Amino acid sequence: MTTFSTWFRQILPWLRSLTVISLLCIVLGWPFPVSAASRINPQLERQVLQIIREHPEALLESLQAYQQQQQQQLQQTRQAFLQDLKTDAVKVIGESPISGSPNAKILLIEFSDFQCPYCAKAHEILKTLIAKHQDEVSLVYKHFPLISIHSEAMPAAKAAWAAFGQGKFNPYQDALFTHQNELGEKLYLDTAKNLNLDLEKFEQDRRIAETAIYKDMELGEKLGLSGTPFFVISSETVSGAVQLSDIEKILSR
Repeated sequence: MTTFSTWFRQILPWLRSLTVISLLCIVLGWPFPVSAASRINPQLERQVLQIIREHPEALLESLQAYQQQQQQQLQQTRQAFLQDLKTDAVKVIGESPISGSPNAKILLIEFSDFQCPYCAKAHEILKTLIAKHQDEVSLVYKHFPLISIHSEAMPAAKAAWAAFGQGKFNPYQDALFTHQNELGEKLYLDTAKNLNLDLEKFEQDRRIAETAIYKDMELGEKLGLSGTPFFVISSETVSGAVQLSDIEKILSR
């Protein structure tokens, strides 16, 4: 077993170069990517397959080690982000919308999706929070539309970003969350008209909004987000449904 473990560690870089998914394709009989298959030595592939069949625990150990490594990297990334909040908050905020006091000592970053029902509930909680602690908290909104499951998440985010360009992000997001079951082009335009936005600029900004939105999404993915809402509060992260008392407890610390 020692000899096998040594050999397995030697070929591990090669296995990783194929990625864990590609290896599972071999083991489970899934269709293998043509480009990857063309680079594999057939004899080596048979040897690896035979050894994995004889020692499946090695594959599991490798997957567990990989997952542990990914988790460690995620923790390091989050710690670095939290450190940036302390030392260079302006950079983290970027050009994102802010509610509450811009000079508050406590920074609350929210990653949200306008079509997510949990985000709609969180929005009401955050409005109450800001009203109670307006001088203490800065709330920063980051877009994280779950485009794979919410068809209107990206269009709504674009519309909100365009409204932000005219200083109307907060009332616009209020309308989106309040009428979440009506998300669509009619709501986006009607809301823009009700807020007296310059419609020509609104349309122009909607067309260029993706760059800023994807920048927020990339940050969220880097932090390991898998859903919304997600919050970063000073030195802590919180995900999913939250209560006002939960956030206030964190703020009190």
